[in-house]
Amino acid sequence: MNITEIRKNFPILAKKIKNNPLIYLDNAATTQKPMQVIDAVNSYYCSYNAAIHRAVHHLANLATSAYENARETVRSFINAKYQEEIIFVRGTTEAINLVAATFGRVNLRQGDEILLSTMEHHSNIVPWQIVAEQTGAKLSVIAIDDNGDIDLDDYARQLNQRTKIVAITHVSNVLGTINPVKQMIKMAHEIGVPVLVDGAQAISRLPLDVTDLDCDFYAFSGHKMYAPLGIGVLYGKKEFLQKMPPYQSGGGMIQAVNFSKTEYAALPLKFEAGTPNVEGAVGLMAAIDYLNSIGMEQIKQHELMLLHYAREKLSAIKEIKFIGDSITQIGVVSFVFEGIHPHDIATILDAETGIAVRAGHHCAMPLMDRFQVVATTRVSFGIYNTKEEIDVLVQGLEQAKQIFI
Repeated sequence: MNITEIRKNFPILAKKIKNNPLIYLDNAATTQKPMQVIDAVNSYYCSYNAAIHRAVHHLANLATSAYENARETVRSFINAKYQEEIIFVRGTTEAINLVAATFGRVNLRQGDEILLSTMEHHSNIVPWQIVAEQTGAKLSVIAIDDNGDIDLDDYARQLNQRTKIVAITHVSNVLGTINPVKQMIKMAHEIGVPVLVDGAQAISRLPLDVTDLDCDFYAFSGHKMYAPLGIGVLYGKKEFLQKMPPYQSGGGMIQAVNFSKTEYAALPLKFEAGTPNVEGAVGLMAAIDYLNSIGMEQIKQHELMLLHYAREKLSAIKEIKFIGDSITQIGVVSFVFEGIHPHDIATILDAETGIAVRAGHHCAMPLMDRFQVVATTRVSFGIYNTKEEIDVLVQGLEQAKQIFI
């Protein structure tokens, strides 16, 4: 990877923060956008902006083709079998809500169990809590160890005939742990339990093959993978999607309507009510093309290099305690700094060095409880980050230490 050339693709990296060059280390929250994506979105608005699928004029035909080409690009990128298995949504959160509200309400009953892990993002907890309250099902929680790894023995113990779905993150947004999702899916399928994988943090960091994983649902967001905000994907096996009722209703998801009955559109449109985010789909297609031009395996190795370098350098600061120490980590380092609140660290880094990091509970409060902390400082990497930026991070933390301790 030629990082110098890659960085030239991201205009925001030329920005100054209080006279310091921007060092953006908040990629787990959202990634910056390359000119390839910005140009694609700009071209859409300048050349063929139109509502799709329901018009025959020239602009609508161009926009419809672009939207469906984006669907095929996604299908190929994650190696799904059918285009109909790619549902465009606003992001990971909506994708999980879609499954919880449709599959969940149809299939869950009193006494059934929904199996999650301790490290889940709130977006993969709260939708299941809501559907559990509505159906009488209950949540069961897989333990994790002190390194931040899934306790597979506990997982095996909790899988049972009452389990109706497993919902698990692929990569933790706090710990960076890469969960053994392929093994977990196989274990669940052995007793006929479907699995949803939250791929928000994995999609920009790891090569993905949903056919090889054999997951039943996979959810991810465009803005985590250098695409625009407001676009995401739910992959679902056709046999599940065909049986699930619509999530939202209105234009676009119907075949025919009269006042006595509505006939729904075929997949994937059944789940895409309303005028879709064509701009987002075009940007997502450009982002995938960009990632493919670099290579997902190369991106993975780059982020692993940055992770190992950051942990080595940060370990030299004795006040730092890492949260999570999995041997399968990627892309994310979370820590607490003895004597300094994470919010103060983030404020000082921003003001003194132009570094953007995240501080807080990271929408993972149960995980904070597990490690008995209120909040952490989180550093997360992208394809444009460098060792030199990590060196500046360490200098900034030393400055914070001098100020507060």
